[in-house]
Amino acid sequence: MMERLDKFLAAQGKGTRKEVGRLIRSGAVAVDGVPVRDPAAKVDPSCQTVAVGGSPILWQEHLYIMMNKPAGVLSATEDRRQKTVLDLLPEDLRRRGLFPAGRLDKDTTGLLLITDDGDLAHRMLSPKKHVYKLYQARLDAPVTPEDVRAFEEGVRWGEEVYAPARLWAGEGDPFVAFAQVHEGRFHQVKRMFQARGKTVLSLKRLKIGGLSLDSTLQEGECRLLAPEEVCQILR
Repeated sequence: MMERLDKFLAAQGKGTRKEVGRLIRSGAVAVDGVPVRDPAAKVDPSCQTVAVGGSPILWQEHLYIMMNKPAGVLSATEDRRQKTVLDLLPEDLRRRGLFPAGRLDKDTTGLLLITDDGDLAHRMLSPKKHVYKLYQARLDAPVTPEDVRAFEEGVRWGEEVYAPARLWAGEGDPFVAFAQVHEGRFHQVKRMFQARGKTVLSLKRLKIGGLSLDSTLQEGECRLLAPEEVCQILR
C-alpha cells in the first residue's frame, strides 16, 4: 500500500501535512535507514520502516484504544466548551480519524473503545450483531424479581420498546444491578430502570462482547488493545 510520506506521517499523528512536510525537508525522517527529504516520496508502511528522529514508527492500519472513561467528559471527537475523551489521549496515541465507538453519556464511566475502524464500530453497534454490553448500575431502590422479568420480556418507556435484556442484582447489595443489553440507544439503561420506577445514581460499562475493562486502568487512563482483544469485541 504505497502512499505519500507526508500523508502517512500526518495520519500517524506526527503533525499536520505542512508540519510533517517541514520535518521531512529538515532530514529528520528516514525510510529503511535512508534519510528522505521529499514529502511526496512514496512509502509502503506495511513493509518499510519509517523513523522520525531515529525512532521507528510502529505502524498499524487501525488503532484500537481501551479507555476507562471518567465522569464529566464527553464521548465526542471535539467540543469547543467541554473536554472530550480524545482530549485525554496521550500524544503517542493521537491520530487523525479517531472517534469513540459506542458513546457513553457524560456522567457514565467505564469501558470505551476509541478507534478509527468504522467497519468494526458498525458491526459492534449493530443490534443485528447482538454484541452485548454489560453495565453496573447503582440504584435508589433494590432490584426485584419483577424487574428481572420485565427486562427479560423487553421494557417499554413511553413510546420506546427496548429489546429483551438480562438483569441481576449484585451479591449482598440489591441496590447494585448488572444489566446486559445489545442495543445502544440514547440513555437506554437509565430509561429502562426509569420505566421500572428506579433512578440510576451511577452507571459504569464493564464489558463489550467478550472484552472486559482492564481493572488496572484508572479513570481517564487508556491503552492499546492487543490483536486478540480486538477479536474479543465481537464475541
